[in-house]
Amino acid sequence: MGNIINIEEPDEAKKGSFLHIKDLDILLETILTQSRLITNSDAGSIYLKDGNNIKIEYAQNDTLQAQLPRGHKLIYEVFSVPINNKTISGYVANTKKPLLIEDVYSIPSSAPYSFSSMADTISGYKTISMMTMPLLSPREELLGVIQLINPKDSDGNIRAFCKIDMEAVNQLVMSASFALQQAKIMRNIVLKMIKMSQMRDPHETGAHVNRVAAYSVEIYEAWAIQQNIEEKEIYRTKDILRISAMLHDAGKVAISDTILKKPGKLTPEEMEIIKTHTWMGAQLFWGPDNEFEQAAYDISLTHHERWDGSGYPGKVDVFSGKPLSGRLSPLAGEEIPIFGRIVSLADVYDALSSKRSYKEKWPEERVKEELLKMSGKAFDPNLVNIFFNIYQNIELIRKRYPD
Repeated sequence: MGNIINIEEPDEAKKGSFLHIKDLDILLETILTQSRLITNSDAGSIYLKDGNNIKIEYAQNDTLQAQLPRGHKLIYEVFSVPINNKTISGYVANTKKPLLIEDVYSIPSSAPYSFSSMADTISGYKTISMMTMPLLSPREELLGVIQLINPKDSDGNIRAFCKIDMEAVNQLVMSASFALQQAKIMRNIVLKMIKMSQMRDPHETGAHVNRVAAYSVEIYEAWAIQQNIEEKEIYRTKDILRISAMLHDAGKVAISDTILKKPGKLTPEEMEIIKTHTWMGAQLFWGPDNEFEQAAYDISLTHHERWDGSGYPGKVDVFSGKPLSGRLSPLAGEEIPIFGRIVSLADVYDALSSKRSYKEKWPEERVKEELLKMSGKAFDPNLVNIFFNIYQNIELIRKRYPD
């Protein structure tokens, strides 16, 4: 019985489509997870084409993950691989052909590619069998590469990959290829919107919004696990949050260049104008027709609210900025939507830990001290605790999206 291969069709493949997933990162993570599921692979990674290289986007390893506390994720090195025949993943990217290897430590010297054991040595993990496949568009253009490691049989023993595995994963990635293209288009549209803001506000960069969105998803996932939210709900919400968090400062397009690009300190009057970007951004998503628009509305409006009620804009009419009750009525504590509380923390962390035209990058320890000092004042103290519990994940995101 030990050599039986049980190929299970994942839920997403049963639906015949990945099109309901809108965000590129969530889709990549899903493709990797589902590919590992149908082959019962212990580990794997997924890469995207980046110029003449492929860049790692996600890595998973059940053996190493099991050694971590609940809610923590595997930390992996962010790196790029040249598209050439020297490495296994580079070879597959270059030839656009899948590659099955029974034992990576027994690759013949005549092969153009080779396996580097460095990662195994550092992690203490033993890679044996490997399947590497190209991710291609419907036009056969290279989108990326998926690499699966150490499939297991029904008894949990490592076996070699076979053609059945390749056919199953190929069917899955073919069904995902159009969704992958659509997700890339969606990401590019959002980033172009950010570039429009960047023309006005030099602080609003693609790297900044990608980091804030990625931090937010990590914080949310850890918070949701703590709240015992169902896995399917977490997965669906991550997709919504990832894109909507990128648009947290969309309202800045309505702010004057003379204020946004001012190199020095803003006057009190200018600061009041800056604050209007919250409710002006919410105008873009007024009357939400779906959960994404609702999330974008909440985030735009409330990501500058503070836990102690001293933030802005409070309860206002989003078309005039005037208090709904006729007098200033602040939001505080759990009155602030959870997405607003999360993005607030992610946004401030990124601002403090990044260089700006008006400030230098703060040292890491000073940033941590400031966040702890603001816990219970600016930020939800529970979210601050979660943030520090997953800090290694946060550091990894900074490496993935450098300025």
